[in-house]
Amino acid sequence: MDAVITYVDGNDPVWKQDYEKYTNVPVMQKRFRDWGTLKYLLRGIEKRMPFIRNVYLVVSHPSQVPSWADRENLKIVLHKDIIPEEFLPTFNCNPIEMNLHRIPGLDEEYLYFNDDMFPVGDCSPTDFFRDGKGVIRVSYHLLALDMFKQICRNSTRAAREALGLRPTFYFMRPQHICSPMFKSECEELYNKVEPAIRKSISRVRTGENLNQYLFLDYMYLKGKIINERISKKHFSVGVVSANKLRKFVTRPTHKMACINDVQLTEERYVELRKVLLDSFDELLPNKSKFEI
Repeated sequence: MDAVITYVDGNDPVWKQDYEKYTNVPVMQKRFRDWGTLKYLLRGIEKRMPFIRNVYLVVSHPSQVPSWADRENLKIVLHKDIIPEEFLPTFNCNPIEMNLHRIPGLDEEYLYFNDDMFPVGDCSPTDFFRDGKGVIRVSYHLLALDMFKQICRNSTRAAREALGLRPTFYFMRPQHICSPMFKSECEELYNKVEPAIRKSISRVRTGENLNQYLFLDYMYLKGKIINERISKKHFSVGVVSANKLRKFVTRPTHKMACINDVQLTEERYVELRKVLLDSFDELLPNKSKFEI
């Protein structure tokens, strides 16, 4: 199987220039801030997921690729390689997620990573794919009180419509983890609901978007998902203590960790960033093949 990572460095002047030109929305630091942890995600994949064949890094511009990246081993995919030109540039993860299955050479089975997700314990292929199905926990929800949940609701509705199923009051939310995807299932669904997908696309996030859960919901409703939680510990940097974060990263008790960014003071960001980088360097001190 392959791994696909979407990544953005909000400090990149090329990206900033595009953002200022095409949007009137203030930059959300928590969404575009670079913590410097991408190399540890890659080290984690190499050390904890040796079964991964290729790693694709999806970015908007060549200037987004870190200077330390080995482009021979880390496969760089630009937005223009997979997203129709009329939707570019985009500063919204959702249109990107709608097109990841278009990556040339992508394996039938792939794991989709946000860049805040880290393999910290030894993983096996059956943690994510088993008996021709993906493995991920799916939960049911009724109230869509914020934009993200509205997008989740939209995605469940579109997946049900693609299968000819009646609408329901509930919507589904797969576990926030690296998502097990089948390329053929994504292609099949995209072809069924392409007009709805294209209509939902916007440069910045809105409540009318669809997200990657569209594909997972579709697979779940087809019986292609084993509803089982993947071993993961979730941290919000807004509430976690530096000591607790250091303890877990250096001595992990789960296979995966999500370090979720939120609005922070600059002082808090600087403190936690140092703790996080020092802790990851202790856990994964050796360069991976994805680094020069």
